[in-house]
Amino acid sequence: MGKYILSLFFLFSIVEVNAQELEVEAKLGNPSNVINNGFIDLDVSGGVPPYTYKWSHQETGLNSERAEGLTEGISYNIIITDSEGTSTTRSYKVEAEAITEHFNGTFVPIVESMTAILFWDPFSAIGVYDPIAYADIKNVPTPGWEAGIEERFVLKEWRVAEGEHVEEGDLIAIIASEKGPDINAYANATGQLQYKVQEGGVIYDYENTQDVIQAGAHFLASIEYDEPEMLTHPNGDPQTHNIPFIVIWLIFGAAFFTVRMGFINFRGFRHALDLAKGKYDDPNAPGSITHFQALTTAVSATVGLGNIAGVAVAVSLGGAGATFWMIVAGILGMSSKFVECTLGVKYRFINSEGRIFGGPMNYLRYGLEKRNMRGLGKFLAAFFAILGIGASFGGGNMFQANQSFEILSGQFPMLVGNGFWFGLVIAVLVGIVIIGGIQSIAKVTGKVVPFMAGVYILGALTVIIINYENIGPAFAAIYNGAFNPTALKGGIIGVLVVGFQRAAFSNEAGVGSAAIAHSAAKTNHPPSEGFVALLEPFIDTVVVCTLTALVLIFTGMHEIEGVGGVQLTSDAFASVISWFPYVLALAVFLFAFSTMISWSYYGMRSWTYLFGKSKKTELVYKVLFLVFVVVGASISLGAVLDFSDMMILAMSFPNIIGLYIMSGEVREDLREYFRKLKAGELFKKQQEAKAS
Repeated sequence: MGKYILSLFFLFSIVEVNAQELEVEAKLGNPSNVINNGFIDLDVSGGVPPYTYKWSHQETGLNSERAEGLTEGISYNIIITDSEGTSTTRSYKVEAEAITEHFNGTFVPIVESMTAILFWDPFSAIGVYDPIAYADIKNVPTPGWEAGIEERFVLKEWRVAEGEHVEEGDLIAIIASEKGPDINAYANATGQLQYKVQEGGVIYDYENTQDVIQAGAHFLASIEYDEPEMLTHPNGDPQTHNIPFIVIWLIFGAAFFTVRMGFINFRGFRHALDLAKGKYDDPNAPGSITHFQALTTAVSATVGLGNIAGVAVAVSLGGAGATFWMIVAGILGMSSKFVECTLGVKYRFINSEGRIFGGPMNYLRYGLEKRNMRGLGKFLAAFFAILGIGASFGGGNMFQANQSFEILSGQFPMLVGNGFWFGLVIAVLVGIVIIGGIQSIAKVTGKVVPFMAGVYILGALTVIIINYENIGPAFAAIYNGAFNPTALKGGIIGVLVVGFQRAAFSNEAGVGSAAIAHSAAKTNHPPSEGFVALLEPFIDTVVVCTLTALVLIFTGMHEIEGVGGVQLTSDAFASVISWFPYVLALAVFLFAFSTMISWSYYGMRSWTYLFGKSKKTELVYKVLFLVFVVVGASISLGAVLDFSDMMILAMSFPNIIGLYIMSGEVREDLREYFRKLKAGELFKKQQEAKAS
């Protein structure tokens, strides 16, 4: 009898275990050839509902049984757990079909590897600080408020006393709306309530400039958590505020060169302007382009989409305070540009035909060879050249063509679906310019850069002047955001890094690319070109990036979330000048076009360093470059573009190593240059005019 009872007990145990097992059916879909639009639908049974879904895809919520926006060809893991803790793990892959999807899926893990290196945080790795973001309080926003709303909200009645403990969902206040019925405000967290506005006080008034500009002016209260709460992504992964290694590398280098060169970014600024104006242009000096043409060629490569889209992203992430740190990083970057462009001219090679070959490839190889570091020099030079070629095809070419087409097709619907023909037209225009070499490139950038920069600056100043009464609140928002941690999105570390990162990515100081353009300048004195070059981060970051940030802050657009970078900037201009988005679209096109022609020269010099200096070799590169223009405009390449864009940042590794080693040499050259300048030994046009 006992044997039968035992068998029954064993049978019931099996049934109970099986009842707890989770069964999962998955439907995978790839709706079209567009990249990153795969989806996974799960149907879970068994166990005890409800279920939670821990996706490896960070943008999918814990309660979502559907994940979308997935990259084709990449595996995604899901841990499914029922209400009693029973869990199962599944892995699925949406198969890539189109060639673009295969490319994208292949490059995603490569980009992730590069990100792990470039954005590695050494400080958190050694335990200096905890990178995980925590919140002590949660602000309570006015229900129905959104950026740009024309409304006035008054705190009519508090339903909970200040300092009392509230539960999430409790009614805490009644708000009077100027244009609608009263609004109930509920606690959005559990903790201790703190008032920001007293009864009868105005929470937000669209006619009050300070309310429009100041971050968080629409908050009526804050709730202090019982315990600091970890901020998470939708899938439950913790949010982190890292200090990327690449940013440390660039900013520390810039700070080092600033001190090493005796704050050349400040004391050399006036002389740099004189050089750019042509006061010291010697027509008989070796080289092929003037100081001004070298400056515009290099500026055209850096002033681009990053100044419009990137700044919008930085300000929306880091708040108005990111603008301050962006300016600081730009000023420091002026010293890096001085050092690398001085060396670019010093170690250039001019052949019998007058063609010029210069840039980091030369000074890394031959400058280090002088110091008995021939092996290291050859390696760093070759490494830089490889990265330079990849960066020119990607970040300096395909990315520009791709993004300019997307922006223009958004303003001009007739372009939609005609990416190939758009790319073909751009390739022809670029080809006409680059076939003529650096002199042709310099002539075009010498006209296009001042025009496009002038149009953009004029538009930005118009917005600022029309909103002149916002100047005080805007600069107060920038100052408070930079130094007052309670006003920041992500704390002072977060906003500082966002500002530094945007500046470093935008002006390319320390990357070494500009040294290639400046090596073609007509001069007998290498430091003279370093002086001209230090103006680039000032123009790119301190002027253009700052104006973009001010336009966003002055119009209150920095408070809007979930809008793309270029669109955010376009909306900010449109809020004041309704037709300006069309002008902005043209400016973006010119920014992208000028970036492409300048980067074609950078890539070509990297190419000829590796494959020979013949004109036939140059022609092969130019043809390949033009093919990539069409490819970039025709199809979405996702991670391929991210990869090639990151190669620009990676160029700073070999370059800055060389700059550190040769910084003493540059300092001595600078001292000798200042001696000649004070002694009147330099060629100067005014002196020539007086003599005649």
